[in-house]
Amino acid sequence: MSNTDSINQAGVPEKLWFGHPRLLALLFSTEMWERFGYYGMRAVLVLYLGQHFLFADHVANGLYGAFTSLVYLTPLIGGVIADQYIGSKMAVKTGAVLMSIGYMMLAFTGGDAAKPYVMIESQRYEVQVQGTGDSAVRYLIQDGLRHKIVGNDDKSISIIGAKAGVPEKVADGHFRFDGERNPLNVILLFASLALVIIGNGYFKPNITTILGTLYERTDRRRDIAYTIFYMGINLGSIISQALVPLIAIWWGYKWGFAFAGLGMCLAWARFQFAGKRLAPYGNPPPDAKNVTLFVIAGTLALLPIVWFLLNNAMTTASIIHKVAAVGIMGFLASQPFLGQVMFIVFFSAIIGIPVWALFSVKPEERDRMAVACVLTFFSVVFWTLFEQAGSSMTLFADRNTNLQLTSAYTMPAGQVQIFNPLFIVVFAPLFSVMWNFLGKRGIEPSAPLKFSIALVLVGLGFLALVFGSKFHGADFRVPLFWLVLAYFLHSMGELCLSPVGLSMISKLSVPKLVGMMFGVWLLSSAMAQYVGGIVAQFASTETVAGKVLNPQVSLETYMGVFQSIGIASICAGGVLFVLWPLLRKGMHGIR
Repeated sequence: MSNTDSINQAGVPEKLWFGHPRLLALLFSTEMWERFGYYGMRAVLVLYLGQHFLFADHVANGLYGAFTSLVYLTPLIGGVIADQYIGSKMAVKTGAVLMSIGYMMLAFTGGDAAKPYVMIESQRYEVQVQGTGDSAVRYLIQDGLRHKIVGNDDKSISIIGAKAGVPEKVADGHFRFDGERNPLNVILLFASLALVIIGNGYFKPNITTILGTLYERTDRRRDIAYTIFYMGINLGSIISQALVPLIAIWWGYKWGFAFAGLGMCLAWARFQFAGKRLAPYGNPPPDAKNVTLFVIAGTLALLPIVWFLLNNAMTTASIIHKVAAVGIMGFLASQPFLGQVMFIVFFSAIIGIPVWALFSVKPEERDRMAVACVLTFFSVVFWTLFEQAGSSMTLFADRNTNLQLTSAYTMPAGQVQIFNPLFIVVFAPLFSVMWNFLGKRGIEPSAPLKFSIALVLVGLGFLALVFGSKFHGADFRVPLFWLVLAYFLHSMGELCLSPVGLSMISKLSVPKLVGMMFGVWLLSSAMAQYVGGIVAQFASTETVAGKVLNPQVSLETYMGVFQSIGIASICAGGVLFVLWPLLRKGMHGIR
């Protein structure tokens, strides 16, 4: 470690940290603890929605997609507010406080678990669950008597020993399992998620902004600093995804969320009490007016808006039925308000920007803008499928993966998400060396080819699961190896695409439109999260108290969806590979 002094923005000498400003250590640890909270919460969120609130799969997956899309969308607003009014430092502190409150509310406002019931035609019956896990037995209660519920391979259910008024067999589509929830707890659930969403909007873009101000644009340490910062993200993710699912299993979901919230509180405390080291950084613009009260009022006003968007996303209609019955335009019209806005704004940007460039800029700039929009579109395809990790792949792990590692230890389903950051930490340096090696020899793949490889890899990951499903046991659980292989292939795809994205936008965009194109790139990430929720809805299967009725039907459903999206992703990668020479030409020498 070098102890050579450097001069900070206040003109004060300060010690270096591994050759970097010591403030990098503060930002590294703050981001690590913030990501600890977020990824710990994300690891168990969809399981919590299904097993505690008893939301049906398509509701839980749709709500998860809406939540994560807003998490990626609100930084657009938080970045503008910080840049124009309150400064990055105050924005980070505000975001940390809001997220800390949100996680703690999520932990302690869930109340008692919802009570399961089943609707058969228009008649409602109480459901009791005896036992846990795969050995759980479900009973329909009729006139004080219990009748065992059995899920059949044709997606119907049988009611063993049912008496008059209850059919012995009920066809698919004529019954619906649900839960009786306390409305106040649901309101508080959405309020908690809204606080996390808004807090993330303040926090996420602005801590990165502060990091950028530590270095001159020409400083060679700048890229290394972002790599170190990125490792903090993965370190926080690894620790939380290892511990939070275990705590949720041992002591309940609320303590898992509370542990995630503790990480967020540590992030706030680390930043809040940094003292004079932060003084020169992230301050409001010199000419900014004092609008603190307006920002507070705007933040409070945003809470019910986000709550409305989440509540509106909780649609109970079948996505598959909508597509089949009313076509694509009817499907778009039937989407929640958030989805309609997402689709309209995103496709307006992706189509409108190249059309505008056709008439407004030089041919070279026009071509580069078109390439940027094409790659942005394909990035949505990649992240839509990659982000199944938090929804359909976590549910698949819970229901159809053999997670027993030893006779004494069974891996919690939420813990499987840890494989992605582990692979990133191990292989990111190797990829960096590989790209440098190829670059020096002039054979490093251009951005379009890297995007194509990423799409093929994420598709192969899903097809690996489909192939591995042939080796399921009598309980219709697939060996864990195949899920790990899928995460490995997805992570290799991420390393091909993720580091390229923002750099590609900055290089290909017209200088006066770089900010807008960064906004479109962030919008594309939000779009991918939302569409990812829709894709996960296709993998929905019937559950009682968060557990599937028939594991064979569940496995067949997941494999059908994974096969379809795996093939679609490889086809998308193939299309991009065919376009690669044209796109490379349109980049006019930029790699």
